[in-house]
Amino acid sequence: MPATTTTEDDREESEPESALETARRQLREAAEHVDVDSGVIERLKHPTRVVRVSVPVERDDGTVDVFEGYRAQHDDVRGPYKGGLRYHPEVTDEECIGLSMWMTWKCAVMDLPFGGAKGGVVVNPKDLSDDERERLTRRFAEEIRDEVGPNQDIPAPDMGTDAQTMAWFMDAYSMQQGETIPGVVTGKPPVAGGSHGREEAPGRSVAIVTREAIDYYDKDIADTDVAVQGFGSVGSNAAKLLDDWGANVVAVSDVNGGIHDPDGLDTHAIPSHAEEPEAVMGYDATSTITNGDLLELDVDVVVPAAIGNVLTEANADSVQADIVVEGANGPTTSRADEMLAERGIPVIPDILANAGGVTVSYFEWLQDINRRKWSGERVREELESEMLSAWDAVRSVVDERDLRWRDAAYVVALERIGRAKEARGLWP
Repeated sequence: MPATTTTEDDREESEPESALETARRQLREAAEHVDVDSGVIERLKHPTRVVRVSVPVERDDGTVDVFEGYRAQHDDVRGPYKGGLRYHPEVTDEECIGLSMWMTWKCAVMDLPFGGAKGGVVVNPKDLSDDERERLTRRFAEEIRDEVGPNQDIPAPDMGTDAQTMAWFMDAYSMQQGETIPGVVTGKPPVAGGSHGREEAPGRSVAIVTREAIDYYDKDIADTDVAVQGFGSVGSNAAKLLDDWGANVVAVSDVNGGIHDPDGLDTHAIPSHAEEPEAVMGYDATSTITNGDLLELDVDVVVPAAIGNVLTEANADSVQADIVVEGANGPTTSRADEMLAERGIPVIPDILANAGGVTVSYFEWLQDINRRKWSGERVREELESEMLSAWDAVRSVVDERDLRWRDAAYVVALERIGRAKEARGLWP
């Protein structure tokens, strides 16, 4: 029997790109479409700095464990660094660098006055009690205190962290500074300086972009079938809004699988993950499906809003949707992206579609540094305006240069960053 040969493409799909590899590849591809100095492109391949710290924590039984923590700061040419803090056992410095680069592109495509950052602690938060999580957060805040600040670097929630985590972080930082500084982080509870509408913002932006894409491709939202993979904060809010706006949401799923009804689901009757974890399969629907099957349904729009790398070389040819809108970060591998493009299926990228989170974080930061409070209605109106502005900027590049949506989004971001770099110059 002849030996099989593993090609480079095979390895790329069997071993998905790291966040850093993806970010650098996307930078390289976007650079081919913009007139930006090569020196600027070279600078953007590298983070400004990566901080590594040890975080000792006393456990509830009196023993002490030491965890590793990171903060990667990619670029601040357009403003302070901005990006999440995650608690996850697979956090690495390289991952943080790649994700910080994505945040740079996302802030630029939204035209926010921020650069990109990312950080985290190598820990499984499920292994910690609430008291241990608080002690970990407060000590981590102390360890990176010199690297963060409302005009320097502004963390936010991410995987394994939440609004309470941000409240602890802000309190620890403020105690050391001797004054309450709510603007040091975003994603806090509204009672502690957080913004109304922050939790729902990524899902709302996905819904807004999906609505605009439906209109762009001359579809009537009332006649549009939508399938949403993932019913957490992003997927549930996107599905419910699209349902409210007249779309026919025929399938949703969580980690255990999905439900499908061609006549449409009552999305408001299905508990989100925050309301009742892993409850989707308990809803009385026409049929149940796997998460993989959901991505291959014959619908107008599919929204992968759960985890990364779910659209791959293995299933891209089976996707029957007319439009893909990325609700999660990095749900489409590079090879799947190419295959969908070859089949004429547009993919609206994550750095545009789910940018509502960082946009409302910007609103929260503005409220904090100005000591003003916005109503939920104002937040929603401002988010709608910002998302439509970003959509129009990317759409114009798609139309004028005949580029794919992902390439167009990166062109918008890179041109804005490049102009800022060139205007500020390089310190000798």
